[in-house]
Amino acid sequence: MDIHRLEVFCKVLELQSFTKAADAVCLTQPTVSEHIRALEETVGEKLVDRLGREVLPTPAGKILYRYARDMILLRDEAIQALEKFKGKLSGHLLMGASTIPGTYILPQLIGSFKASHPSIQITLKIGSSGEIVQGLLDGKLELGLIGARWDDRKIVLEEIFSDELVLAVYPEHPLARKNEVNLEEIAGEPFILRERGSGTRLVMKHALEEHGFAVSRLSVVAEMGSTEAVRQGIKARIGISILSSRALAEDIKHKCLVAVPIKGFRFLRSFYLAQRRNRQASPLCTAFLNHIRAHG
Repeated sequence: MDIHRLEVFCKVLELQSFTKAADAVCLTQPTVSEHIRALEETVGEKLVDRLGREVLPTPAGKILYRYARDMILLRDEAIQALEKFKGKLSGHLLMGASTIPGTYILPQLIGSFKASHPSIQITLKIGSSGEIVQGLLDGKLELGLIGARWDDRKIVLEEIFSDELVLAVYPEHPLARKNEVNLEEIAGEPFILRERGSGTRLVMKHALEEHGFAVSRLSVVAEMGSTEAVRQGIKARIGISILSSRALAEDIKHKCLVAVPIKGFRFLRSFYLAQRRNRQASPLCTAFLNHIRAHG
């Protein structure tokens, strides 16, 4: 069974489109269609259904996809192992991260790692902690860095970085002039929340509840799907919010936003390396893990 055809087949199912798959693998659409036809002849089963513009796997296609992913990963690991044996490191690492580590921590680490290993390629998907964990469970990602402890026995977590969440307001806000505020003062202020599934939101919720303050008491005026959107929302005076100090560092330095301490309260959080339990890490993944740990 041709492994290149299996790669094309997997890309068609993942993108649910022959056209998008053709762009992704740098082939023409007729060539992609021919690869799928040849693969169907090889296995003697129809593998995909075209439903208008949507492409979905048949029952046989679902079975083959599961094994095809494993075969491609094993091929990649074998190539990486041989390169490592020859004293070189190469390959393609698919990893994911939640917003804060993906935006403010990993880019520098990836840059310094690639400086030592120029032949490697790293694809970084940024999403909510829930999306990254699902990618690990589905086998689409090999490594994750998330901002909330995840309760799933299939996922192995390793605490690696730390962060602090702070109350952020725009400079003209009345709270900006205070040395510190009470939790009760926040309750009546227009508040911007991160979306459900966000690590920042989960950590904030748990921390508030530990201090007897229910999130339902916040006067929520908006929910936004990224830290950047929340930052811009505060600057636009939509409301105030609680965000990562790493994300706010530049804004605070240039006095675009103000971090206000909350009396008797600190929002401390950790970031976790996340991997699928019992999945053997590739040589490239192992090397990058060691690089992260050395800087953690």
